[in-house]
Amino acid sequence: MNPMNWPAVYPEILLLAMACVVTLADLWVRSPRRRLTLWLTQLTLAAVGLMHLNYFDAGLTTYGMQGMIVADPMGHLLAFFAAVAMMVTIAYSQPYLAAREMLHGEFFTLSLFVYLGISVMMQANNFLVIYLGLELMNLALYALTALRREHGVSSEAAMKYFVLSALAGGFLLYGLSMMYGATGSLDLGEVFKAIGTGRINKEVLTFGVVFIVAGLGFKLGAVPFHMWLPDVYHGAPTSATLMIASAPQLAGFAIIIRLLVEGLYGLAFDWQQMLIVMAVASLLVGNLVALAQTNLKRMLAYSTISQMGFVLLGLSVGVVGDSAISAPNAYSSAMFYIVAYVLTTLGTFGLILYLSSHGFESEEIADLAGLAQRSPWVAGMMFLFMFSLAGVPPLVGFAAKLAVLQALIATNVPLYIALAVFAVLMSLIGAYYYLRVVKVMYFDAPLRSDSLLRSRGVSALLAVNGAAVLLFGLLPGGLMNLCRDAIVKALST
Repeated sequence: MNPMNWPAVYPEILLLAMACVVTLADLWVRSPRRRLTLWLTQLTLAAVGLMHLNYFDAGLTTYGMQGMIVADPMGHLLAFFAAVAMMVTIAYSQPYLAAREMLHGEFFTLSLFVYLGISVMMQANNFLVIYLGLELMNLALYALTALRREHGVSSEAAMKYFVLSALAGGFLLYGLSMMYGATGSLDLGEVFKAIGTGRINKEVLTFGVVFIVAGLGFKLGAVPFHMWLPDVYHGAPTSATLMIASAPQLAGFAIIIRLLVEGLYGLAFDWQQMLIVMAVASLLVGNLVALAQTNLKRMLAYSTISQMGFVLLGLSVGVVGDSAISAPNAYSSAMFYIVAYVLTTLGTFGLILYLSSHGFESEEIADLAGLAQRSPWVAGMMFLFMFSLAGVPPLVGFAAKLAVLQALIATNVPLYIALAVFAVLMSLIGAYYYLRVVKVMYFDAPLRSDSLLRSRGVSALLAVNGAAVLLFGLLPGGLMNLCRDAIVKALST
């Protein structure tokens, strides 16, 4: 057996090499559209995504780097989805950044390093590797948040993101260090075995879990670790906001599965209770505060907080009593939800980028007034995405919410059934602020009469994005089966 097993990390090696190539190649690019750099970046992401998809099709679980890396179907599938999300994000962002003279080589290099950090987290089987991937991703996102250097609000958002993320990273690192001190290992498999012996001080383990869950809650933007999310979403350039809101959420889900399920499964009773509290608070705070927002990006930030509440509910019902029979259904429903959320978020922020023109940021809900009169097609796309986020059938957001609610009700535990009812009530409240956007588009008088700046490539991509939201809502079985298959194989190893 080869302890290094280099093929397990071929995608990451290719990604790192191409990030360096893109950085050097951009030195000779003079076009303001950065076409060479753009296509090199997109081809790199496509190649790495196809490698992960090929590994997923093989269905094998292998270990590399002396067991610090696990290449399993769940990691490969999530990495493929993240590659697609990054490609779509860059495609949506290119016209926006070019119009503001912010389309520089560092955007593409930093994007590749964001994806490299995501990919490392998804394949991690060791505490240090998880933290390494997390910090690599975060450092690139800090810089992207401050990409608009002359803009004070953007710089402030980057500073808040950096300070609060560093604090949350300290929580996570402290929790991991406590787990290492208690179990004597950094490998998730060894930690799992050590906890399973029952000979470790339970108070130390529980204390460590609290810090780990706090760090993970910050990554997802769950209450009470959500304070950074609205300011960063609002202050960052919309292209950076889209990047923060899409692929990194998949990475957040992956490290929750790696750390809590694969490593700390023996402490499920403790961390599930914390996830439930965070889920209830996120649904409550996210939906209620979003009602008062007039800025579209801030509203979507609080929407994200409430959406993460559903994900946490799915993750909190994997172990019922001493039985893990509901784990595949619970975790696969949460995975399906996070994928559906990312798909819808890509379209939502893609439309905000599409509507933004030189010198005008389409960030206020009032900016969408009369959009149906200016462009019925664009208003129709936003209509689809808003209704999907609200959970209206037959869109993918409805199928995702239904999957999580079914996982809760299938336990036949009164607490989880009550949580399902609470989640439905919060969704009804949340529907108001999504419908308000639709009302403004279709029933308010337009504030602008200029024609929309159209990009045929972005228009086509938005159409595909909208069609995917509708298609996966009408036929969710295929995607749900992929998620379930990936989760089952991850749990079996």
